[in-house]
Amino acid sequence: MKSEKNILIAFILNLCFSVFEFIGGIFTGSVAIMSDAVHDIGDAASIGFSYFLEKKSRRQPDKSYTYGYARYSVLGGVITTFVLLFGSAAVIINAIERIINPTAINYDGMIIFGVIGVVVNFLAAYFTHGGESINQRAVNLHMLEDVLGWVIVLIGAVVMRFTDWALLDPIMSIGVAIFILINAIKNLKTVLDIFLEKTPDNISVDEIKEHICEIEGVIDAHHIHLRTLDGHNLYATMHIVTDAEPHEIKEKVREELSEHGITHSTLELERSDEHCHHKHCHIEHSGEHHCHHHH
Repeated sequence: MKSEKNILIAFILNLCFSVFEFIGGIFTGSVAIMSDAVHDIGDAASIGFSYFLEKKSRRQPDKSYTYGYARYSVLGGVITTFVLLFGSAAVIINAIERIINPTAINYDGMIIFGVIGVVVNFLAAYFTHGGESINQRAVNLHMLEDVLGWVIVLIGAVVMRFTDWALLDPIMSIGVAIFILINAIKNLKTVLDIFLEKTPDNISVDEIKEHICEIEGVIDAHHIHLRTLDGHNLYATMHIVTDAEPHEIKEKVREELSEHGITHSTLELERSDEHCHHKHCHIEHSGEHHCHHHH
């Protein structure tokens, strides 16, 4: 897989680089570089998880995981997000301490590290662009963020070199950390929604029901459950009340669902005189047992 190889290259680059950054941060006394190192270690971790979990997530369903392994790649997202949350919190605490007790910074060293940082990360971003998988796109986004982070560090270092305004360093690092925090929290929400089986944002149960009801021969559709395994494969299960030829109805319903991007569907067909045993049913229908047909 080309995308896997790219992810591996990115992982090795990032890992070596974050070690290099920590050394740079200690050597120059710059917390902005340190906070970038945290960012990069988070990225390296996420790329590593993406790599191993993406491989695992492609495995076919088996008896232990009847739904397949797609959630493994989502799990990678959870772990990384926590790495980044803790990392950025540590950076913010560090920077606040720095604002209270300022220390000397080696500006020239910082400029040199800044230039190297921009170049290396630009190369890494160039390597990973154009990915198909959601994971690889995320990796590329990280790389672009790293380039930006380093551009900011470099500009800051140049400004401090000429103004000697050392407070700029912790302020920049807090900026980077807040940026990481906001993104990590957004990520976490997306991932938790998947784990909590929330209906995916880009699809609506009502709309699906309406469209299915418009199919000739469908009397009603209820018990509609929509879920996603990994953020892009959609699954649906539902009960359909019909007295028409079941095979045709199934075909039509599946066609309609695939137009909504639902690739896997489990359909239960009921005749109109059948009694649906679920208690939800009565609540959902509250007396009216039919679709509103728009004919």
